[in-house]
Amino acid sequence: MPERFSGTAPLDERAVFTAVVYVLTSGCAWRHLLQTFGVSPATAHRRLTAWTKAGLWRRLHRAVLDEFGARGELDWTSAIVDAASVRAKGGR
Repeated sequence: MPERFSGTAPLDERAVFTAVVYVLTSGCAWRHLLQTFGVSPATAHRRLTAWTKAGLWRRLHRAVLDEFGARGELDWTSAIVDAASVRAKGGR
C-alpha cells in the first residue's frame, strides 16, 4: 500500500537556501526566481522571512567570521561602515 502524505512534500533545504541566496545576491525579483532551483518564489520568500526572524543570517555571519578568524584569514586593519545604518549622535 502506498504511503500517504498530507500537505506538500518536504523541500531540500539546501535548494531553498541556494534560491534565497541567489535572489539576494543577484538582484533578481522574487517572481523571476528560476524554476531550476525547484523552489517556488513564495516558498523561498517565506523561508527568508522565517530565517531572518530566527536570527539565522546573524548566526551564519558570525560563524563565517569565527572560521576565518580561527584560520588567521581576517584582516581588521581597515573596515567600512555604512553610514546609512549607523545612527548619528548629534554631532557639531
